[in-house]
Amino acid sequence: MTHIVINCEQGSLEWHRARAGVITASMFSTIRAKVNCLDEKQSAYVQAILAGKSEASAREIAGYKTAPRAEGIRKALDGEPVGDWSDTAKNYAFRLAVERISGEPLDEGFQTWSMKRGHELEPMARMEHELQSGLIVQRAGFVVTEDGAFGASADGLIEDDEGSEYKCFIDPEKLRAFWVDNDPSSVMEQAQGCMWLTGRRRWHIGLYCPALEPAKKQLWWRVFERDDDYIEKMERDLLGFKSVVDGYEELLRKEAA
Repeated sequence: MTHIVINCEQGSLEWHRARAGVITASMFSTIRAKVNCLDEKQSAYVQAILAGKSEASAREIAGYKTAPRAEGIRKALDGEPVGDWSDTAKNYAFRLAVERISGEPLDEGFQTWSMKRGHELEPMARMEHELQSGLIVQRAGFVVTEDGAFGASADGLIEDDEGSEYKCFIDPEKLRAFWVDNDPSSVMEQAQGCMWLTGRRRWHIGLYCPALEPAKKQLWWRVFERDDDYIEKMERDLLGFKSVVDGYEELLRKEAA
C-alpha cells in the first residue's frame, strides 16, 4: 500500500489537522468490535456446515437439539456479512464525514489527560527502547495512505522493515495484562494496522511506565511479525467501514446542496 509520512509533532495542530477525516489505526479495534454477531454456538454450527458436515452433525457439534433458525446463521451460510457497526463506530464514522467536509478536526485538537501524558512520555519510551534493543528508532509523526483514507501515528520507524508503538498506560488492569499475562492483544489491531499501512514486516510494541523504574521494569516490549491472514480480514472490515463514512459524507453534501 502506498503511503506518505508526514513529519509532525504528535499532538501538535499540524498533527491534528493531518488526522482530520482519516480512519486512524488507534480506532481499528473499536471499528472491528461489531454487534449482533454470531455467538459461539452459532459460529460452530455455521463452520461445521461450511466444512461439509451434515445438518445433523453440525447440530451435534454446536450443541443444538433442533435446527437453529436465526437470521444471522442464514446470512452467514449465504455468504452475507453478519453483524453491525456499534453506535460508537457509527458516531466515529459521522465525525470523520464532518471532518472531511470541513478539513479540520471536529474536536479542534482537544486532548484527554491520558493522550497528553502519552505524548509527553513517548520520547522517553523511545529512548529506553533504543537503550535496551540497541536499535535506532526514527520518529515518524503521521503515516497516511495516498488516498487519505487511512492513517496511523507511527511512534517510530526502524531501518527499512520495522516500526514501533509505545503505550504509557497507568491502568493496573492494562499493566497486568502486559506484565503478568504477557498479553498485548489490546493493541494488536493498531500494530498490524501500522504494518498494513507501511508495508513493514515487524512491529515493536512497548509499554512504558516510569513508576516501575525502581524494579527495572519501566519498559515491557516485544517484536511482532506481520500476519497477512489477520491483515486481510482487518482490511475487509476497514474497507466496509470506509463505505459507511463515504455514505455519511455523501448524505451531508447532498443535504447541503
